[in-house]
Amino acid sequence: MKRVLVACALAWGLVASATAAIQIGIGIQGSGISIGLNLSSYPDLVRVPGYPVYYDPRGDSNYFFFDGLYWVYDNDNWYASSWYNGPWDLIDPDFVPLFVLRIPVRYYRRPPVYFRGWRADAPPRWNEHWGRDWNTRHSDWDHWDRQSAPSPAPLPIYQRSYAGDHYPRAPEQQRSIRSEKYRYAPHESITQQSWQRQTRPTPPAAKPEQRAERPSGSQQERQPQPQRQPQPQQQQQQQERTQRQPQPQPQQQHEQQQQERTQRQPVQEQQRAVRPPAESQGKGRDNAVAPQEKGRQKDAGQGEQRRDAKDDERDQGRR
Repeated sequence: MKRVLVACALAWGLVASATAAIQIGIGIQGSGISIGLNLSSYPDLVRVPGYPVYYDPRGDSNYFFFDGLYWVYDNDNWYASSWYNGPWDLIDPDFVPLFVLRIPVRYYRRPPVYFRGWRADAPPRWNEHWGRDWNTRHSDWDHWDRQSAPSPAPLPIYQRSYAGDHYPRAPEQQRSIRSEKYRYAPHESITQQSWQRQTRPTPPAAKPEQRAERPSGSQQERQPQPQRQPQPQQQQQQQERTQRQPQPQPQQQHEQQQQERTQRQPVQEQQRAVRPPAESQGKGRDNAVAPQEKGRQKDAGQGEQRRDAKDDERDQGRR
């Protein structure tokens, strides 16, 4: 029972490490993977005759070098690394370089079981192993002109100085050493992508945002409330409404003013008709005052006549 639990734990650890790999680009399914391969020193690589590829004849793995990357075929997966002892990137089968897939079976130092019965001087039958869809996308993968094969990339022998405890494990350190001591320019797109990814500096970790303390109720009351500004959309709508309003034309303004003056003329004429002229007003006042003066004069004459009559009567009585 304990053995079963230990085996399950190990299997789960492998699955977790594989799923924890980051999807970093087209063709590269995972990065920084440990495949259990541990080389104590730089391997003695030998060129495959007629191929721009190197292999490790003394190793116990399917270990190759092509176009500036180390390639390992293990557990039905292809892995690549710019350093001989990893860490490794998991490569999708559709993006493995064709010259790596064309390596004859005999140069696989640890061939899988399904390689049995295949010709040793021919490449593995990837079209049968990966199925019809893969073969449709790579129909001519095993047909090539040997005379037009590219030259092999130079071996990064500078890595011989880094073994055991001196082997750089940090990607930044590997990148710095390789850029200083290895000047080869890769041709394969998958190699270029891997190198570009390693050339980019690792972005710094984002700092956690500090949440501002929420003020208490009294502090909220003291704080002045900001005046709401009209939103840009509201301002635009208001401008559009103003622009849509018809503006009076100069000719219309002139006609409107003339119409207003025409309407005011009858009113002014009526006011003039009601109001009498100044001379007639003066004569009316004189006519209104004349009767009153005549009455007063008449009364005064009658009073004098009465006084005269009384004086006459008084004189007669004395006689």
